[in-house]
Amino acid sequence: MEPANQPPTRNERWKSEKTGLRRPGTSAPTAQRVVLWASALIVLGLTVLIIVNLSRPPRAPSSPGSPEPVELMTTDWVKGPAGAKTVLIEYSDFQCPACGSYHPILRKLLAEFGDRMRFAYRHFPLKQHPNAEPAARAAEAAGRQGKFWEMHDLLFEGQSTWSDLADAEGIFDGYARRLGLDLARFHADLNSAELRKTIEEDRRSGSRLNLPGTPSFFLNGTLILNPEGYDEFRKILQQSVRQDP
Repeated sequence: MEPANQPPTRNERWKSEKTGLRRPGTSAPTAQRVVLWASALIVLGLTVLIIVNLSRPPRAPSSPGSPEPVELMTTDWVKGPAGAKTVLIEYSDFQCPACGSYHPILRKLLAEFGDRMRFAYRHFPLKQHPNAEPAARAAEAAGRQGKFWEMHDLLFEGQSTWSDLADAEGIFDGYARRLGLDLARFHADLNSAELRKTIEEDRRSGSRLNLPGTPSFFLNGTLILNPEGYDEFRKILQQSVRQDP
């Protein structure tokens, strides 16, 4: 009787290596182990690739909701020289705390680059901010008397004093007096249908662009990720202005 685990002869080992066959009870050929290791490495590599791709942050779309660049409109409130090729458009909400935090940054940047770029402000009052739309109307009403940017600055600088009030119009009246506005005209404009329509058109234009929130900035027609502070914002504008011959 032949033992079940009798070791193969030299001739049997040679035939096994030559044909790829193996005798029952012997170990797997080296080639099969190589295939198994290679398969395992491929699966591991694919797994790592999938994990890396999933962990990457999403890229900001250039102009969500619109393949066309976002350009200045005749209804925009604009600062800066008409011929400047660097154009920064902000969609903002006067009651938005993040917009308020960007206000001093933008003022500082405009002091540095204001003679080489255009800056436009558009209204995008968010529904969760009940005083945002009245504040936008106050800015527009002041603008009817040539004081839009002055009211714009007062609203952001005093945001914490009126943001949580049930009725902030008394504060806005105080700003109007401080700017020397005709108060009767200010009130008439504040409640005019035309002025409400202007703000609504701004808001709708932002909705069509599927804005991710406020503030949202478009530089030369393209949405940019909100810079993290003055230095990063300055670097972006500096690069754009340098490309303007």
